[in-house]
Amino acid sequence: MVRSLWTAATGMNGQQSNIDAISNNLSNVNTTGYKQQRVEFEDLVYQNLKLAGTPATEDTVTPVGIQQGTGVKVGATQRIMNQGSLQNTGVDTDVAIVGEGFFRVQKYDGSYAYTRDGSFKVDSAGQLVTNNGLRVIPEIILPEGYDVSTLNVTQTGLVSVKINGENDPVEVGQLELYRFPNAVGLQAEGDNLFKVTAASGEAIAGRPGYDGFGDVRHKFLEMSNVSVVNEMVQMIVAQRAYEFNSKAIQTSDTMLSTAVNLKR
Repeated sequence: MVRSLWTAATGMNGQQSNIDAISNNLSNVNTTGYKQQRVEFEDLVYQNLKLAGTPATEDTVTPVGIQQGTGVKVGATQRIMNQGSLQNTGVDTDVAIVGEGFFRVQKYDGSYAYTRDGSFKVDSAGQLVTNNGLRVIPEIILPEGYDVSTLNVTQTGLVSVKINGENDPVEVGQLELYRFPNAVGLQAEGDNLFKVTAASGEAIAGRPGYDGFGDVRHKFLEMSNVSVVNEMVQMIVAQRAYEFNSKAIQTSDTMLSTAVNLKR
């Protein structure tokens, strides 16, 4: 069977995965803290028909060999951790990270997850939580009778509020950020959460604005870092590559048809 049929088929499969990633990026263009995914490709094994350096005569060797490639595969889908744009929301419980770091939250099973989504809420117990009710760690608990309009978060993560009837603000907690030796090794879990893997390394805790950690911006949110224009260009490139591979299959089919009909 003509090798190009199978080689081109791997190309079509690869470009389908590329389109899938582009579609996911575009669908999350308004997702708070979303980080763009990029598909990276690797060529498959080669069939060596003649090795380079094979003796040609008693005194010479062939300078190059003959290799036939067998196609392409998806090698990785990497997260691009560039900073997303900041949006001023005016919401008292919104916090954005500017620079390196993640917020830590505690899941229902007691394990930890990490997020760049700072669209926090206050639950019935006065605790700072995510949209899904996961507690922010370290815990930030607002006292009874506080005035939500006086909630303030400094760039170093210090949280304070004023209690009704009092003039001086009360410190209620300190936000911490967490970074990783290899942040692109984190595994996305959905719900704007990432979890630690062996590739990411263990989380390193620190205060915002110190020791290389980013700082935080109160009443702002970090938006997705997806560029719609770039994604549309990549979609066009992937579509054309898919078409090229389909044309290679059609050409191989025509060649096979010609060979089959030789005896007619």
